[in-house]
Amino acid sequence: MNLARLDLNLVVALRALLEERNVTRAGQRVGLSQPAMSAALARLRRHFDDDLLARVGGHYELTALGQVLLDRTSTAYDVLERLFSSQADFDPANESREFRLIATDYAVSVFGTELARVVHEEAPGIRLRFTQTPPTVVDDTATLLSATDGLLMPHGVISDFPATDLYDDRWVFLVAADNPGVDERLTHADLVRLPWVTYQRTYDAPAVRQLGMLGVEPRVEVSVDSFQLLPLLVAGTRRIALVQARLARLMAPVADVRVVEPPYEVVPLREALWWHPVHTHDAAHIWLRETAARVGARLSRADEG
Repeated sequence: MNLARLDLNLVVALRALLEERNVTRAGQRVGLSQPAMSAALARLRRHFDDDLLARVGGHYELTALGQVLLDRTSTAYDVLERLFSSQADFDPANESREFRLIATDYAVSVFGTELARVVHEEAPGIRLRFTQTPPTVVDDTATLLSATDGLLMPHGVISDFPATDLYDDRWVFLVAADNPGVDERLTHADLVRLPWVTYQRTYDAPAVRQLGMLGVEPRVEVSVDSFQLLPLLVAGTRRIALVQARLARLMAPVADVRVVEPPYEVVPLREALWWHPVHTHDAAHIWLRETAARVGARLSRADEG
């Protein structure tokens, strides 16, 4: 396939056709007449040697290949949009733009809120959109990063992509404030006998991997897809939870829990902003990374103070 011979406008048409599954609506969406969109569909069918849209009764459905192309086309469109919107100069005080960041609720609570405050003060036309980290982040990192502006993720989970370090954190355990069976420091036996509340995804490792190396198999009673809910699910129970110290401090006013130290030396946590190399030299993205680094440094200085 010779990319130089392809009409990139067909990517726009393909995305509209696959998402709308209707030639007329797809044309209206991208500003093409019905005959022009029909012509684009014909060209796409010749290129892929597939109908893409198959008439079933009074409507169209995606063919098997059309279904495969649905997600790929959306990703390709986002990459092209970001590529051709790259800027040599960027004036944050006068620009209007949205940055999309993938993050856990922990990262948004601890770091994203501070980043949003700084952006609000320095760049009133800039919008931030945080989206939940998907389960495919480890297996499909390149695709995810190519379609967004960055990923907030600690070291030790992904690699081989550029990153800006933001701040350090540490892992602690939470127990209910009225749990009489736990002293100020957990024991190895406590980790085995007590029920756990866990963050249900696997990429919060390496802290979780470390437990396995120590021979601890958590007896999980509740799992949840939110770090912020862990303290609430510990309060008033015999459960324990492994959480980040910064989040534990934030949640202290809303959950009747106390922090206890682990019975082992927990691996450190260093949060970073990861991005796809396509963004490296973009002026707007450079500003985003520099701003994120400043916010991270501010968090670190606050700890020292």
